[in-house]
Amino acid sequence: METQKVTPYLWFYGQAEEAAALYTSLIPNSRITGITRFPEGMPAEFGTAGAVMHVDFELDGQAFTALNGGPAFRFTEAVSFVINCEKQDEVDRLWDALIADGGEPSQCSWLKDKFGLSWQITPTRLMELMTDPDPARALRVTEAMLQMTKIDIAALERAAAG
Repeated sequence: METQKVTPYLWFYGQAEEAAALYTSLIPNSRITGITRFPEGMPAEFGTAGAVMHVDFELDGQAFTALNGGPAFRFTEAVSFVINCEKQDEVDRLWDALIADGGEPSQCSWLKDKFGLSWQITPTRLMELMTDPDPARALRVTEAMLQMTKIDIAALERAAAG
């Protein structure tokens, strides 16, 4: 197997394994591929011997690494992951699962999960409608999207129709 050239490396505070388990449970064709534990003799500020240090996982074939790196760094909205969805039920399922247990909805398809990681749950239809060759149609869709938190495909279609 060829090594992926660029791998997102996510810094968690003691929740790397829990986060990887959640993410892999939500996205088809996903799995945890390895867990590395802190070895004996590590300085205590880095981690307790035997505790999870890294979790390697794949989301629909895309490799990620989650690190239990401590409290020094937190996620911000400056980085997010987009999940492209074909149907409204997929948007609803992912949205609800990622904001559960302390996640926060935002606007225009954005949310933060309970770990503070930002996601965009984006219907593919949104991008199709926003790039419509009719500028008036695309503008109506964009204006409708800007009023939404979770994206409603049917409402976008109504906006496109005028």
